[in-house]
Amino acid sequence: MADWGNPPAAAGDAWGTGDLSDALPDITQKSGGDGITEPPLVVEQKQPPQLEGWVQAKVYDYTADGPETWDGNARIYEWDGEVGDIGPEYPELELQLFGNPENREHHGIDFSAIASIELFQEGPARVNPIASFESAGLHPVMLRNVELAGYDAPTPIQRYCIPAISSGYDVIAIAQTGSGKTAAYLIPILNKLVGKAKKLAAPRPNPATYRPGVDSMVRAEPLVVIVCPARELAVQIFNEARKFCYRTMLRPCVVYGGGPIRDQIEQLQKGCDILVASPGRLIDFMDRPDALTLRRVRYMVIDEADEMLHDDWQDEFQKILSGGEQEEGNIKYMLFSATFPKSTRELAKSHLAEDHVRLRVGRAGSTHKNIKQNIIFVDSFMKKKALIDLLQSLPPTRTMIFVNSKRAADELDDFLFNQGVPCTSMHADRTQKEREASMRAFRKGESPVLIATGVSARGIDVRNVMHVINYDLPSTAYGGIEEYTHRIGRTGRIGHRGLATSFYNERDEPIASVLTRTLLETDQEIPDFLEQYVPEGAAREHLKFEADSDFDDAETTVDGSDAGNNDGGEATTDHAATGAADDEDGGW
Repeated sequence: MADWGNPPAAAGDAWGTGDLSDALPDITQKSGGDGITEPPLVVEQKQPPQLEGWVQAKVYDYTADGPETWDGNARIYEWDGEVGDIGPEYPELELQLFGNPENREHHGIDFSAIASIELFQEGPARVNPIASFESAGLHPVMLRNVELAGYDAPTPIQRYCIPAISSGYDVIAIAQTGSGKTAAYLIPILNKLVGKAKKLAAPRPNPATYRPGVDSMVRAEPLVVIVCPARELAVQIFNEARKFCYRTMLRPCVVYGGGPIRDQIEQLQKGCDILVASPGRLIDFMDRPDALTLRRVRYMVIDEADEMLHDDWQDEFQKILSGGEQEEGNIKYMLFSATFPKSTRELAKSHLAEDHVRLRVGRAGSTHKNIKQNIIFVDSFMKKKALIDLLQSLPPTRTMIFVNSKRAADELDDFLFNQGVPCTSMHADRTQKEREASMRAFRKGESPVLIATGVSARGIDVRNVMHVINYDLPSTAYGGIEEYTHRIGRTGRIGHRGLATSFYNERDEPIASVLTRTLLETDQEIPDFLEQYVPEGAAREHLKFEADSDFDDAETTVDGSDAGNNDGGEATTDHAATGAADDEDGGW
């Protein structure tokens, strides 16, 4: 591969001041009778060259409109429910939800790295893990949905979460990105409700005969509320809920900022058992008591809790978590987080039952060995050439490229498109419609390269993302190593392998030390320019990370075993270790 630390002699001509006229759109200007040139009326986009091996780059038409263009209006299983509690199969919808059986993705192809990660039970209550989905006591319809979704074997977090939630415990789980957290709570929660919808759910119109705007309005009274920080993550969880609700009486809905509120109200008015929401839009609907009430909520899930609390959502959280008007103890709380800062601990103490299950998969904020991490030294002015060389040096594959600013995302999108790379981009300044269109194009493979800012780093799960590129490494002021972990976690998900390549130069020195320790933790190759940051002696054997301070010193020792009243719990077959919970502060 080319040396990107020293630019070639002709770099200025090739990548800086060369003639780009062939890559620019043809603009036809119409001159008025007074001699003043009017703004361009016709813009003709020339077709860019096609990069060898990749699909043809295409300009997306954002003028398309209609309810089907919003992800929140995606088709769900609707059955009039006049007879029985389980609906018939709908092959057409089944194909839409789960994909073609011949091409269906199977989660957990390679668990060799994930299964070796230690799972610690650190809370007051303990559960025995399940060995398989078949042994989890799932309803036959739920077991079938798990099979259709491509889950062959449970991940470590699923092995413990499913029995914990099924046994009625509150749960807090600190788990690595890509560990299967969404299914870990959706499967047991929905399984507990299968066959009980008629008894527990609020009255709702018959979907077969319902007429929006004509029939009387119905207030949504969900049984499950799932709150998450990002709009794209909310849509993703909603899509997973669509799968696991298939053939049940349970109806999922999603509400999120930027989406059409009228469409979201119409969806809620048809009935809602599982509500997935971003916090801002949920607060908005809670102030509309004619549209939504939380008085029937049985399960409250906070996904990516640490991220939301970083955004100072404490007051809103108190309103959400206590907005159900139920008696104390009626709601089961689930908190899922990649790290466990003090704000998250306080939130858990305030709402979780004293007798709860607390799980930690690996080190808080860590990644796993299924992701190969390459760090390459690239001077800032050589990054574009390095990126093109990198994309051409590897077989074409679904790729995410992360940058640190919205401007950089737009500029890189234009550059790559004009080089023939079939790409799309998304960031916070894009309209929600544009963001959803970009994600659809990326998921379908129409634009298999996605350029994104940190708005896409958390939780987004796209099938077969084989390569993540940190065009810009995250600065310490904006996420640092935690952001890095979430970014590269877009690949190597749920038992698959992936590749993460990061461009590094002098500007990234503040993250160098912890980046080196992260590479060492997962036995990655250390490049020469990072060798100076490799710790020596005992510090090399017992790597320390800032995220370790998320736990009280009396709670966890350097080697990850519980200190204090350790009961010497034996590791199970998946290397899960249990520690004591007899601390006077309940293990906190």
